[in-house]
Amino acid sequence: MRAIWKGALTFGLVNVPVKVYSATEDHDVPLHQVHGEDGGRIRYQRTCEVCGQTVAYQDIDKAYDDGERTVVLTSADIASLPAERSREIEVVEFVPSDQVDLLTLDRAYYLEPDSASPKAYVLLRKTLEQTERTAIVRFSLRQKTRLAALRVRDDVLVLQTLLWADEVREAAFAALDEPVKISAKELELSASLVDSFSSDFDPSQFADEYQQELRTLIEAKLEKGEALDTSETFGEQADEPQGEVIDLMEALRASVERSRAARTGATDAAASAPSKKKGAKKKSA
Repeated sequence: MRAIWKGALTFGLVNVPVKVYSATEDHDVPLHQVHGEDGGRIRYQRTCEVCGQTVAYQDIDKAYDDGERTVVLTSADIASLPAERSREIEVVEFVPSDQVDLLTLDRAYYLEPDSASPKAYVLLRKTLEQTERTAIVRFSLRQKTRLAALRVRDDVLVLQTLLWADEVREAAFAALDEPVKISAKELELSASLVDSFSSDFDPSQFADEYQQELRTLIEAKLEKGEALDTSETFGEQADEPQGEVIDLMEALRASVERSRAARTGATDAAASAPSKKKGAKKKSA
């Protein structure tokens, strides 16, 4: 991995030099736009509306227009901002971890100790683990002041940027204001359905089916060209939208029975699968 930023975590008078790395990456199939008639690639050019010239990216500045006046901000202007020059990730408070709303979580970054001794780094990590707290920090990255949650993942400090409070929309839906009566039996069946689906979450058991199917389509089209029949590749599929559930009790009951039957079938299949026993004797001819 390649560090995207260097700085120091600070809490009180403690200073922890760190390198910052992106914790996630995109594995989507790379696609670009083409002209449907001849396959020519579509490219976008940055054109000045005053002189009509194509402008190189390094020659482009930013501007603010209030409707009457325009202020041009050069790269040097933006770099002069105190927040932009700061190399500190400042801890502003330690909060109970359950107070960090998952809705506000944004990008994740790994922090690596960047000093001769990682003692201060390990101290902060162990403190977070023992107190079961999350550190709320403030720093500047890529021309934006950011709020972030600092936590521990597999012995590594992870920085996860947070959306600002005014960036989260209020959920106001009139339908939820109407009184709804839920019977004890419906709640019981719903809990049974949850129980039948209960498991320990293992993200490695899931895959991006769309990207897998897209790669299959690309490979098939490379092999057969425009003569490709997608129904041969994926089979005939008739996806019909499900209608609104009318009898909730019956739907819950049927769902529980189907889930239990599926799990029983999987268990029976695993039990009946042939297993190799150690020390098994070969049959004599």
